[in-house]
Amino acid sequence: MKTSEAERRQAVQDIRSSEDILIEVLRNSRDAGASCIFVATSKEGSRRCLQVIDDGAGIPAAMHQRVFEPRVTSKLESAHLDKWGMHGRGMALYSIAVNSQLAEITASEPGMGASLRVLTDTATLGEKADQSSFPVFEKQENGSYSMRGPKNLLRTAAEFALEHRGQVEVYLGSPAEVCATLYAYGLVAVAPSDRAFGCSDDRPYVERLGFCADASDFAQVAASLGLEVSERTARRVMDGEVPPLPSLLVRLQSEGFAPKEKRASSRAPRGDGRRLKLEAEDLAMLAQKAQEAYRELAPRYFLNEEVEPSVVYGPQAITITIPIEKML
Repeated sequence: MKTSEAERRQAVQDIRSSEDILIEVLRNSRDAGASCIFVATSKEGSRRCLQVIDDGAGIPAAMHQRVFEPRVTSKLESAHLDKWGMHGRGMALYSIAVNSQLAEITASEPGMGASLRVLTDTATLGEKADQSSFPVFEKQENGSYSMRGPKNLLRTAAEFALEHRGQVEVYLGSPAEVCATLYAYGLVAVAPSDRAFGCSDDRPYVERLGFCADASDFAQVAASLGLEVSERTARRVMDGEVPPLPSLLVRLQSEGFAPKEKRASSRAPRGDGRRLKLEAEDLAMLAQKAQEAYRELAPRYFLNEEVEPSVVYGPQAITITIPIEKML
């Protein structure tokens, strides 16, 4: 499709920062019917990476390249106006592609959701210098509340989550934190019998990490979603050492209205967690209780009930792992 010079100039105007890219991909996921959006963000030097995974309608393989062309969209809805302007004209992903080093569909198919990666050079496409501050609410003289804080990636995503509360849940963190969140999401969404005997290939992308039985498998599935983590990090996630993220709406409720002194302490909870030390007999007791419960459950799914659970604990969680062995 031929691109006009006017469209190229407009694309440059539409995207002026990493925050602009983030709001466009969030709106894109929303328009695809997503109810959960997971954003993994990282930065090395001046390179910013945004990996966005959602449970929306998905994009057919034939459209993976075409959606980055102007006036092309995989959705049937017409353009509409929202808080951030006009959207749905088939120009958002084109504008992102024009202003980024890389914009690609990492994985997507109808009914499975989508994973989108965007790489930018912050030396040419800027972003807020403070990317760590979480937004807070301040009460105005008329009794209303307004959001305060740098308009960074966190605030951009938090404003979107607040605007779409009850419709879309948004999670934002590092690739490892997003992996931990998707793993926890998958464990809840997938029945134990499905994890034991089912196949993740026919499940939505946001559930697939819940099927992983070991760190090697975990790292491979994460990579297929665009989340590059080492096997060591995968093991830490599966052992509960990397806690899942709360949704941004939950964070706003717990941190956004907290007094300043409470917000300061809540940003560093891990120090207290590291002081936790469980005695060997308590770890053995937890393992024994888990084994007793599993022995009642295992025969229903034709699993070996004689396996031994392992118990590990980290800064944020105690994790009990029970190997799955099928009965011969």
